[in-house]
Parts: sequence; C-alpha cells; structure tokens
Amino acid sequence: MRTRYLLIILCLPLLMAGCLKDVNPSDALNTGQLTGTTQGLQQALNGAYALFKDHVSFNGTVDGNNMYLRQYFQLSDFASDDIVCAQTTTDPLYYSFSLDHTATQTNSRYFWYISYKIINDANTVIESAEKIANPDDNVKQLLGECYFLRAFCHFSLMRLFARPYTQDAGADGILLRTSTSDEALKGRSTVAEVYASIIADAQKGAELMNRPRGVQFGSKEAAWALLSRAYLYKGDNDSTAFYADKVIASNRFSLETAQTFPQLFANAMAGKETIFCVAMTAADDYGKAGSIASMLYSDGNSGWGEEFASQSLRDTMSEHPEDVRWSYIVPLKDGNGVIQKKNGIETYYITKFSFQGGSPTLSSPILFRLAEMYLNKAEAAAKKGNTAEALDNVDIIRSNRGLQNALYNRTLPAGKTALDIVLKERRIELAFEGHRNFDVYRNKRDMNRTYWGYHLPGLKESDINLSATPAGYANMIVKWDANRIIYFIPIDEVQTNTLCRQNP
Repeated sequence: MRTRYLLIILCLPLLMAGCLKDVNPSDALNTGQLTGTTQGLQQALNGAYALFKDHVSFNGTVDGNNMYLRQYFQLSDFASDDIVCAQTTTDPLYYSFSLDHTATQTNSRYFWYISYKIINDANTVIESAEKIANPDDNVKQLLGECYFLRAFCHFSLMRLFARPYTQDAGADGILLRTSTSDEALKGRSTVAEVYASIIADAQKGAELMNRPRGVQFGSKEAAWALLSRAYLYKGDNDSTAFYADKVIASNRFSLETAQTFPQLFANAMAGKETIFCVAMTAADDYGKAGSIASMLYSDGNSGWGEEFASQSLRDTMSEHPEDVRWSYIVPLKDGNGVIQKKNGIETYYITKFSFQGGSPTLSSPILFRLAEMYLNKAEAAAKKGNTAEALDNVDIIRSNRGLQNALYNRTLPAGKTALDIVLKERRIELAFEGHRNFDVYRNKRDMNRTYWGYHLPGLKESDINLSATPAGYANMIVKWDANRIIYFIPIDEVQTNTLCRQNP
C-alpha cells in the first residue's frame, strides 16, 4: 500500500457551489438574470469555457501554473512512458513522473477544484435554460453544450481519480454533481454509476445541439466523440464503433494528409481533423510562466524545455523516419549536429503545443479529433476478433502520415496481436495528447519505464544499470493494478466532505 501523506494544512474549503460572479467573463449574471435571456445564457456559458484556460484564484492566490489545460495534459502524460523528466523540480508536476503522489499536491487539487467549478457553472445554466418555455434551437444548443461540458469534466476527473471501468466497475468513482442544490457532504458514486451519468449527459447533449458555433464550443459531433471514447474505456465495443461512425459520417471533418498534418496543432481552430479544442488567443499566451508548452519546448528564450519525448517513444517510432509524426519531436543539436543532453538525457523537444501565430508557447489544445475515431474503431474491432477491420482502420491513419509504403494490408506482423498493433498506433498518433496512460492501464497492461529519467525518485543516472535488473528499481515497471496509477482525492475534499473516501 502506498505511503499516506495526509498532512495537516490550513486550506479553504473546496468551493463546490461556485457562483457566476467568480467566472470571467460572465459579467456577474445571476440565475434570475439568466432565465429567459439567450444572450445571458451564452455569456455565462462562455465564462465556463474560459475556465479551461484562465488562471483562476485557488485558496486565495492566483498561480501562473494553475490552469485546467496544463493539469489536464501534465497529470496524464507526465505519468506515462512518452515523456521523460530531465531534471528535478519543485513544481508538483514532478509527482506525476515519480508517481509518489500526495493528497496535498497543488496541481491535482487545482484540477479537482476547477473541474467542479466548470460543472457547477454548467449546472447553473442548465437549470436556468430548462425554465424557458418553448426554447428555440439557440437555447437548445447552449443547453446541449452544458450537458456536454458536464459529461466531459466528470469523465476527465474519472480518468485521474478512479480505477478504470475495465478493472473494477464497482470501485469508488468520483462525486457526481448534477445539480446546484447537491449536498456538499456527499459520497463517491461507483465507477459504473458515474459512467452511466456521463453517457446520459453526452447523449442528451448530442440530441439538443443542432446549431454548431465552431470547434471551440461543444457540438453534437463532439458529444458523439466523447461517447465513443467513454464506451471504449467502458469496454462496450459495439457502442464505441457506433459513435465513432456517427462522427465520421457527419462529413464535417477529414483526416489531415502527410502534407498538412505537421501544421495541424499550430492551426487547430482551422484544422480539418479538429472536433473540439479550447480556443487560445495571443492574449492567452502565458509564455514561460504557465503555458502548456513551457515545459516541453524552448527556443532559448521562451519556455523551460525540461521534459522531452522519451527514448521509449522514439524507439517505438524508429522504424519509420519518414513518418510525418516525427515533425512534433524536435532534437536540439549543436553546431556540429550533435544532439544535446540535459543530465544525460537527449533533448528531444515536443511541439504539439507550440507555434500558433508563430509563438513557441501558444496553441489551441485539441481535446477531440477525427484520427481518434478511427483508432477507437480499430481497438473495438481488435477486441471483437475482427483483425482485418482493425488493421484497415489503422492503415487509414498510416496512409495519411507518410506511410503509404508501410501499410499492414490486413497482415499481422509475426508475434503480434491486432490489439498490439492498435495500441502501438494509438501511442504514436495520439502522443502527448493525454491518452497513453489510460490506454495502457484500462487494457490491464503494465507501463514499462525502463529508461533513465527523473521518474526514478532518489536516484541519479550513475546509479542506473538498465541492462541489469531494471524491475528492481522503484517505478521502472508500473503494474496495471498498482494503487499509484491514480491520484489521491485532494485533501480539500476529504477534510471538508467526511462522506468522501480517500483512495488507498
């Protein structure tokens, strides 16, 4: 069992009942003002979207490193085998690398807090909009977006703080908050109960949304994409493929080609694959202090650039240097072409969160895109024993990534299963987008982090002999059923909500 770090600290109670006056730019609208006012509903909902990217005061202070999107990606990817930590740091992101979590770490506490603040704001708009008699399509669209946001935030919390559905559907999930009048003291719903709520919300949202406002807002296709992902995590293969096919058949999106894929993430708002992203503008460019890219890339002036693409991922991709997905992994070389190292780790920067408008620290992060739908279908087919269908969907991706001469053509490599091939393709295609950790553990596979990096607490490079007994070093191999694959429920919650059980 993990060591418990429940420190006694002074902290403000988690503000589960956040109000619209705290949401910028909601213009201090209250529930009464919202009722019957389409403009007010839209303005309040836009305020909820802003919470994904704003630095919101938490426990009385504003920290440049506290942003929903920063924690969404770092809490996920930094615990995986795709990104390696190049040095020790006082930033709590280090706990994701070391897996030496605490209930008091600021990044997971903030993510919990801001997620429920978004959920509460969505609930406020839902309750106001549902009082409107004979709502028009514009009101229904806004209402549907709220159901989508509530489903997305509950789902994202589940990924970090609860066991995968495929491991234990009866385990503790998270706190379901589906009303502004919910009791503050509330126990955790089961994993199965939370998934049922997520799916119901996403389905209702999809039914209501018929006036798309752009990829920076919820849409019926975004709700379908969430449903495909949720059913994949649940292990319902038929429903996974059903909703992925609905997104594909909408004809609103198309796969980027080998020529255009390298520009997708810098131009997410206009990207052909983008289903849903968070719109960032030049005013949202946080630079070295708090941007998602700040830890992953540096041009020498912007960003810290201390976390790199891991040797493990690069080895996985090494067979095909012509793969255009390499364009998002950039080596730092000296004048002689020698790759530079930091603390013995080769510097391979990651640029999926860079270069919007030419800025090294700005992008509009994509949360759903079309390629994932094909890969969801591929995984579902593999698990149903439909190898040919699985490989066909993988080849659709590969043919658009410069690998027309390296397709599987319905033939499995020796010693590999269809699921092996699909998970490898998911790893390469979706690298750094917050998927890898969950793909591994929900499939009851172990995470192999047998490479030097600061995910090995208390050790330095000279201590490591990777060719000897790597499993003997702490956290080199992470078992799929280990306690540390999920985070502690934040201390703010367990201290103020006595009905909320802590993770072991």
